Amino acid sequence: MVALKWCLTLLLWLSITLPAMGWTTEVALSAEVTQRLAVAAQQVETLHSDFVQEKYLSIFEEKLISTGQFYYQKPDQLRWELLEPVGSGFVITGDSGQRWHERIDGSESFKLDQDPAMALIAEQLFAWAKADLAWIKQNYTISVVSEQPIQLKLVPLEAAAQFLSHLMITFNDSDRYVVAVEIHESDGDSTRINFNNSVVNSEINDAIFSDRCLK
Repeated sequence: MVALKWCLTLLLWLSITLPAMGWTTEVALSAEVTQRLAVAAQQVETLHSDFVQEKYLSIFEEKLISTGQFYYQKPDQLRWELLEPVGSGFVITGDSGQRWHERIDGSESFKLDQDPAMALIAEQLFAWAKADLAWIKQNYTISVVSEQPIQLKLVPLEAAAQFLSHLMITFNDSDRYVVAVEIHESDGDSTRINFNNSVVNSEINDAIFSDRCLK
């Protein structure tokens, strides 16, 4: 359960900002919005974004800020890396990957079928990179807050609902990728992740998905 909570408060560490606004209208996910996201996702072969993650703890007034970068290449490669204040991250290709921390030499290999925590992280990140609504529907109740840009509210099903209230997701104007995620936990904590400087369909060096920290 602790691993599951940690995974979801990443999202993605994940995994992708919506301000704390008073949303007034929510409607069910329509076939039109589903089709828009599906068509847009088909156009994305690679994606690279910088991100800023802001963690708000209900018992403190201060927010914890970290920065990093995210890479994705269809169909099954990704890199999630925190750069500041402490470097750490992981890469995944297929069903295996490596993770690292700047305070530890080298990196650690893992297999997704033997590491439930990393498998959950990978599922979340790949689901958003691919706009895999079929997978998302299996894990969340989805409603639409706005259609331009597309903003979704996700309420978790089953186990995750014990500690996760909801997610708010914003796509960019072309619907091709997520620009912001807000994660609201049941205990009052929240995490906001803003994705910026996003580049779609640029060539990504193979080393991005095999090496540790690239600075």
